Amino acid sequence: MANNLLLIFCLLFSDTIQLGSTLPEQPSQINSNSILVALLDSRYTELAELVEKALLLPTLEQAVYTGNLTIFAPQNEALERELDPEFKRFLLEPGNIKFLQTLLLHHILPIKLTQGSWPTEPTESTRHSALSNDLVEFSCSFSSNHSQVTNKYVGAVKVVHPGSIVRPDGIIHGIEKVIIPKSVEHAFNNRRSLRSISAFKPEGAPEIDPRTHKMLSEKKANSVPIDAHAHSKLSIYEAMAPAPSLAPAPAPGPGGPHHHFDGERQVKDFIQSLLHYGGYNEMADILVNLTNLATEMGKLISEGYVLTVLAPNDEAMAKLTTEQLSEPGAPEQIIYYHIVPEYQTEESMYNAVRRFGKVAYDTLHVPHKILAKEADGSVKFGDGEDAAYLFDPDIYTDGRISVQGIDGVLIPPEEKKKAKIANQNVKKFNKPRRGKLLEVACSLLRVFGQDSQLIKCQEK
Repeated sequence: MANNLLLIFCLLFSDTIQLGSTLPEQPSQINSNSILVALLDSRYTELAELVEKALLLPTLEQAVYTGNLTIFAPQNEALERELDPEFKRFLLEPGNIKFLQTLLLHHILPIKLTQGSWPTEPTESTRHSALSNDLVEFSCSFSSNHSQVTNKYVGAVKVVHPGSIVRPDGIIHGIEKVIIPKSVEHAFNNRRSLRSISAFKPEGAPEIDPRTHKMLSEKKANSVPIDAHAHSKLSIYEAMAPAPSLAPAPAPGPGGPHHHFDGERQVKDFIQSLLHYGGYNEMADILVNLTNLATEMGKLISEGYVLTVLAPNDEAMAKLTTEQLSEPGAPEQIIYYHIVPEYQTEESMYNAVRRFGKVAYDTLHVPHKILAKEADGSVKFGDGEDAAYLFDPDIYTDGRISVQGIDGVLIPPEEKKKAKIANQNVKKFNKPRRGKLLEVACSLLRVFGQDSQLIKCQEK
């Protein structure tokens, strides 16, 4: 009996040893000399921040534990300034973390590629699988006599700092810009594409020829084929209803049972945001009560256009004089000059003025533009006494309408000059003038050289 128990114990003990040997070892703590530690402490800060935001550190730690890594790191400028703001916003949305992870893993290979791993012949190219499971192509450009490598490429992106950081478990190569996988690019384009809108023929709206901007007769309209993928909509200026300085006819809306963009609802939401934010009641009042701009903006958004509203606060609006608001169409013209037919955020505008110094934005008050520049760590619009600063950034941003609060009312420079000239003309007109008969008499006396005899002719 004792022998049998001993035999069973030995068998169980041996199975336990075999089972323990088959279990995978748990990853040990990452080494301070690891390529991941070097990435987080390197000059590629923008990439390191995105890796942390994408929650990829555990995945990369596991990859380093099982093998080496090659990281193609875009320069900070490529991620901070040169990347499309709308695309970057798309990547950073919480629901799109998978696309951000795919894009970042597309820059990382589970092998260590040194500088000598690129092809050595002009016609050669090699491919390696990235952690995103996509194949990445490697190629080189050569001198005219094919004797020397001039540049190395990952896909279509140039490697500007080969072997920037080297560690025992990996290497980092600095690249010129971001490599965008086809899957991420396709997802982004599908999201912002308006082809589904143009695929539906408007119901109850006139047909407009996009080439001549004139209405087609019913016979011509039926004979013209409709291309669902053609970008034939009118410009945002031509899509607006007639205004004091704008006269083209409005473009047809999407119509039908498919309302892809509820523009009126979005305009109501941003006006409510102005009221709840506080300090912008005058702007909301002009949009709702004094003009029909809210309705027109809703139609534009339904058409697929995007707008940025520079909203002056109540303190700035209170400085407007009665003369400025009493002229016919004056409130509309003032608001038109504060609407930019682009989607801009505080970040995108500040990055633009910081990079280019001065940026001119189109407005719906054609042909006037708003000049923006960097000042005191913010964005300054206009010059002189009527300049305004971006005071309350991103009051409302939904991808179609962006509302930015400013601390002044903007006036086009040309209109300032006209106002000055008008004031000068008024002063001249109020001066006493000589009678018409006296002017004729003086001119006759000049003919005979006797005008000096009449004192009134000597007066100017």
